[in-house]
Amino acid sequence: MKNMKRMIALLLACVMMCSIVACGAGETSSHTEASTQTEVEKVVKPTKDRSGEDISVPENVERIVTLAPSITETLMNLGCTDKIVAVDTNTKSYEYEGLSQDLPAFDMMAPDNEQLAALNPDVVFISGMTATSGKDLYADLKDMGICVISIPSSYSIQGVKDDITFIASCVDKVEEGKQIVDTMTKQVDEIAEIGKTITDKKKVYFEIAAAPNAYSFGTNTFLNEMIELIGAENILADQEGWLSVETESVVSKNPDVILTSVNYLDDAVGEILSRKGWEAVNAIKDKQVYYIDNRASSLPNENIIKALKEMAVAIYPDVYEK
Repeated sequence: MKNMKRMIALLLACVMMCSIVACGAGETSSHTEASTQTEVEKVVKPTKDRSGEDISVPENVERIVTLAPSITETLMNLGCTDKIVAVDTNTKSYEYEGLSQDLPAFDMMAPDNEQLAALNPDVVFISGMTATSGKDLYADLKDMGICVISIPSSYSIQGVKDDITFIASCVDKVEEGKQIVDTMTKQVDEIAEIGKTITDKKKVYFEIAAAPNAYSFGTNTFLNEMIELIGAENILADQEGWLSVETESVVSKNPDVILTSVNYLDDAVGEILSRKGWEAVNAIKDKQVYYIDNRASSLPNENIIKALKEMAVAIYPDVYEK
């Protein structure tokens, strides 16, 4: 009997010991999994900017210079307004709500690198427009060890979304960037689904600069992509990129709808409606000429969705106003 009791006691001791070991192993396993998950979730900063240049983004970005309105808007929507220490002159002219008008402003095409460096920025965002100068306008800033990040204008909606994701990863706002992109995707998909159902496609001319120096666009632009998503046709889709337009060619193509984002005329719509020689154009006869928000349609960021919706309602009011 005593031997039996001793065996039971030993057995219980073994069971308890195994339980303790198992618990310890479980805790270690859980700790390891948590550590692994943390490592996965840790943001990996980009090592190249959107132009393909090597960059070294600081681990903590607290002071930001943004020298392009499209980038400024995205940074503000990501929740970085309080980190912006300087902007470009175009951004300053827009007088964004919530962005201090006391911020120093710089000409993106003629930057004062010494003054920029004196602001002690962690990063400086620039647009691809600066590359048109033919030289690196920010070389001195880079030589001082400051991270200069170039983001050329994207020509597609996907490219715009990729830009947002990239900016978000640079400034530790990955989740906020994902939310913006997810919202964009949902809204674009909703309009695209409706656009697929439209078989009688209207012909559209979108003017971004007025006659006599008219400008528009063909394929390989996000605005052309937006027209097609809506279910319409760009009359200049047989050409590519941003285009100087002969007004006679517009008349010959006879658009059903004319859109304009010209904001430097008092009445851009009225000017188009009264153009000499355009009287026979369907859009003029039917008074189908509409203004589309200039900033929303010209700055390649998440706000193009506003322009997309305006364009959809202007072209197919019976379909998209429902």
